[in-house]
Amino acid sequence: MEDPNVPLASTPGSGPPLLDSTALRRPPFFHSVFVGPEGLRAAWRILFYLAMAWMVDYVLSFALAPMLSPDLHGKALLLSRLVDYLVQVTAIILPAFVMARIEKREFDVYGLPRHSAFGKFFWVGAIWGIVSITLLLLMMRGAGAFYFGGFALHGIRVLKFAAYWGAFFLLVGCAEEFLFRGYTLYTVTTGMGFWPAAILMSLLFGGVHLRNPGENYVGGLGAALIGFFFCLTLRRTGHLWFAIGFHASWDWGQSFLYSVPDSGGMVTGHLMKSSFQGPAWLTGGSVGPEGSVLVFGIIALLWILFDRVYPQARYPTVSLKEVPTSSS
Repeated sequence: MEDPNVPLASTPGSGPPLLDSTALRRPPFFHSVFVGPEGLRAAWRILFYLAMAWMVDYVLSFALAPMLSPDLHGKALLLSRLVDYLVQVTAIILPAFVMARIEKREFDVYGLPRHSAFGKFFWVGAIWGIVSITLLLLMMRGAGAFYFGGFALHGIRVLKFAAYWGAFFLLVGCAEEFLFRGYTLYTVTTGMGFWPAAILMSLLFGGVHLRNPGENYVGGLGAALIGFFFCLTLRRTGHLWFAIGFHASWDWGQSFLYSVPDSGGMVTGHLMKSSFQGPAWLTGGSVGPEGSVLVFGIIALLWILFDRVYPQARYPTVSLKEVPTSSS
């Protein structure tokens, strides 16, 4: 009779059964939660990046607190807003350099290649942006919903405020594009592929805009869709410089040049005395042109034109085992 305390041999005379070799290679459960085939999993890298961004923002905001006080007025307030966005840009971009060292990648793969900084694609994007907002407002004018009015600024103040808002919206474009379509989009792509990641980040982009005073769900949807268009420009140009140029000039055109609400807010020192007349679905209401139904036609036109002009995907191939790459 067999002794139950003696382990069975896997084959007669072979002794105790051998352990499965795959079990020996299987990592512990908690190790697999944090680490994948390509190292630390995408979700944890994103959290680490965002934690560093928060720390940098906190430290810089504390150090520059006197310049960022909400009690400032006039020129001091305008300078404070510029410094605030400079802090945000630093907090968003600097941690990506750290993550690049940790991940043993070049920083440029995250969408801001330094050799292309403010090069051809940036200026082409700026032209597309200003033409797009101009076309939208001309469509609204043709519908009898928008009027350009006269000038609110004169003389040297025109140049001063044009330069100030140009610098301001350049920082806005850099901050928002790199936060939603720079390191984060690249990293989320390693976990689910480019287009699913683009949809997710665009929805987040639209959702964040809903926090702006005067924003509504139509404007949030418009922001999400224009963000998705920026993902296309990233895919086809290989970097964010087109999107940054477009983003900056679109905002500059709205806020300064044509002097209309941008996500529900008006800026100090705008050029014109523009006005709206008509139903909110056409004028955008408190949101401004981004809340008008006509913006969806502009976005559709942008997709069609950009797809024809830049048909080849140039986004850097994400070298990993977790997702396949695609050519579209």
